Parts: sequence; C-alpha cells; structure tokens
Amino acid sequence: MNSARRQATRQRLFQAAVTLIAEQGFSATTVDEIAERAGVAKGTVYYNFASKNELFEELLRHGVGLLTASLREAGADVTARGGSHVDAIDAMVRAGLAFIAEYPSFTQLYVAELWRTNRAWQDTLMVLRKEAVAVVEQTLRDAVAAGELSEEIDVPLTAAALFGMVLVAALDWLSFQPERSIDDVHAALSRLLQGRVAGHARA
Repeated sequence: MNSARRQATRQRLFQAAVTLIAEQGFSATTVDEIAERAGVAKGTVYYNFASKNELFEELLRHGVGLLTASLREAGADVTARGGSHVDAIDAMVRAGLAFIAEYPSFTQLYVAELWRTNRAWQDTLMVLRKEAVAVVEQTLRDAVAAGELSEEIDVPLTAAALFGMVLVAALDWLSFQPERSIDDVHAALSRLLQGRVAGHARA
C-alpha cells in the first residue's frame, strides 16, 4: 500500500473511530464496527494499527497535532504581518474555534479523556496537551517581553486558562447555541481577552 493510499485509509479509520466512540464510548466500540464504518476489512485496521488502543492513541496524536499546528500558524501569520502578540493570541482563539467547529466529535473525546486517569494513553495525552498549550504560552511570554502585557501575569496558568476557555466555550456554542456564528462567538471571546488580559499592559 503506497503512503498516500495508506494515509487516506488511516484518515477514514480515524473518522470512523472518533464518530463511533463519541456515540457509544471507547469500551463499547469494537474494531469490527470501526472497520465497517470506515468501509474497510477488519484486517486493514490491524495492518495500520496493532490494536484499538493504538488506533485511539494515534487518533489523539493526529487530532491534537492538527490543533497545535493550527494555533501556531494563526499566531505566526499575524506577527508576520506586523500584528501584536496579543493580536496573535486573538487569532489563535479564532483558529481554535474553527478547529473545534470542524472536528466537534474529536474535541468532545479529547476533553473527556483529559479527565480520565485509567487509560493507557494518559501520558501521551498529557504531552500532547502540553505541546498545544505551549504555543499559547510562548506567545504570552513574547507579549510580556514586548511590553504588551504585565510582567505580573502567571504565564503558564494564563495559557492553560485561554486554551481551556476556547475548548469549553466552543463546545458550549456548538451544543447549546448553534445558531450563533463563529464571528459572533469569536467577538465575545475577543472582548474578554482584550479587556481582561491586554487591559493589564504596562503604560
């Protein structure tokens, strides 16, 4: 199987797995069901992944990797155009909302798994979370160094809070306020960011 074809197959398996697990939970989802939903033979699952656990761990790596790259690119685009670091964080907020709107089932799984302690992939999940939050954290540090934010802010906690704010606000939006546009939701979070974080910048 060539690499492009294999990657396409893995994508189908990821999509099938995330949808099924979101619907019925990890334990209740079988490899047979994942293969059937993906439209492949059961053996194809095991050709690509040694087990259901490995499939799910790789799914987490894939999904959080996409999110991390999206955040990094959004921030880099703003700073490359001469925008401030706070503007870059604002762009990351929108990028996070857009990612979650595109992959709601994955995001629900990711948030749920963050709070479990008995999974084989828990260590991997913590590393992935740290990598994603680190993108926001570095931009906050750059903002402090540039004088855009106060040196008194707790950068690690603020980065985690911003990351969590986007996750929870987006899931709330999609579940309970789906009539609102992404522009509307982003504007609300942007006002919160600008007023409660950037408002403490040094004179």
